[in-house]
Amino acid sequence: MYQKVLVALEHSPYDASILEHVRRLAKCCGASLVLIHVADGWAARNLRQLDLRDSEEMREDRAYLERLCAELQTEGFVAEAVLSIGDPSKEITAAAAREGCDLIAMATHGHRFLADVVRGSVANEVRHLSKVPVLLVRGEKAGAKS
Repeated sequence: MYQKVLVALEHSPYDASILEHVRRLAKCCGASLVLIHVADGWAARNLRQLDLRDSEEMREDRAYLERLCAELQTEGFVAEAVLSIGDPSKEITAAAAREGCDLIAMATHGHRFLADVVRGSVANEVRHLSKVPVLLVRGEKAGAKS
């Protein structure tokens, strides 16, 4: 079914929801995982143009991805981590193509219409840009009650 799943993470408590779901899916399919986070702070957005070094935020993002990747590998999954910069929806869909992924998995916040209009929705953009299926899981902040 799925051989390689791109898991878009935002370095927030919402990541636990998609990781829980993807663990089960990857185990059933025998799929490998590519974890991606798109850094979008000021330094990340201007890294190339201004020839900047990684910001503290980007170093923390990289450490976060590497920690999660190591946890998944310890659990027996084939996993790798990718830290990207730029527009999240474009970077996620480009990474899926570049890495040969056949599914993109990501958590959604469950915003309502007005919040998505004001802030935009990365999940919605990915859904429109992607050439591969997109799995959206309604996320909850870790520790939040349903």
